[in-house]
Amino acid sequence: MHSPLYHDETLYSNTITFHSRNSKINSESCQKILQRRCAAINYYIINEEQARRAKEMNSFYDYKEGSATAEYRRSVDAAARIAEEQKRKVDPIHHERIDRLLDVYARKLAENINKQNAIAARVPSILVAGGSNFPVRKKEKQNRADDTAMAEWREIQGNLDKNRGTGKSGISADDPEAVQKLKAKLEALERDQESMKAVNAYYRKHKTLEGCPGLDPVQIEKLRASMTRDWHPEPKPYPSFRLTNNNAMIRQTKKRIEELSAKKKLNLRAGPSRAAW
Repeated sequence: MHSPLYHDETLYSNTITFHSRNSKINSESCQKILQRRCAAINYYIINEEQARRAKEMNSFYDYKEGSATAEYRRSVDAAARIAEEQKRKVDPIHHERIDRLLDVYARKLAENINKQNAIAARVPSILVAGGSNFPVRKKEKQNRADDTAMAEWREIQGNLDKNRGTGKSGISADDPEAVQKLKAKLEALERDQESMKAVNAYYRKHKTLEGCPGLDPVQIEKLRASMTRDWHPEPKPYPSFRLTNNNAMIRQTKKRIEELSAKKKLNLRAGPSRAAW
């Protein structure tokens, strides 16, 4: 498991200085805002020694120390810009998912880069090693592993498209029926929560899903298949993280309803005074 690293102090300090000089936000407020934004972007560790070995095994040029990490961070920064742009377009209720997708991208990209470098360091290229007694079989095996790692890299890049699409079908704050739509969404989320809890309780009591109220044969089969894949020694139909995530979405939706309702009331109260002008 890679440990995340936050934005380095130089970037943080320069950003603080820029915003402090170029806005009316005071330094303390500016720091709080940027701390929240920087904390949302995690860098994960790139194995520089592995990157150096991979370079030496495939090139006559020297490895520039830190270049693999720098390239990785540029990719993560580009992904972060996509995430920030998407946040400006969608309802804040989707921001947590956007941050989560960004972190998944950063973590998996680091793992993939380290994996590709480890593969590249297994066998030297024929240009470096020469043709005499070249380990052809090992090279073929290396190439297959490299193809798999590249396929994983393409899949990881798909997370960027997921972030670009997050919230596009969501509820806009400018929608005059936003509160009503959010309330309908809340009711559905709460029904799902109660349903998942009831199914888990039934399974805990009967040790089977057969006869569980509200489940048809297709749903039962899907839940069984999901439980079979679960690594937990005592799997349950709906894992704890599903209930936790759904409950978090319930809280976010309630908070959003409160915010929009308060804003609507404020606008109604301000209406007559504006008209008088």
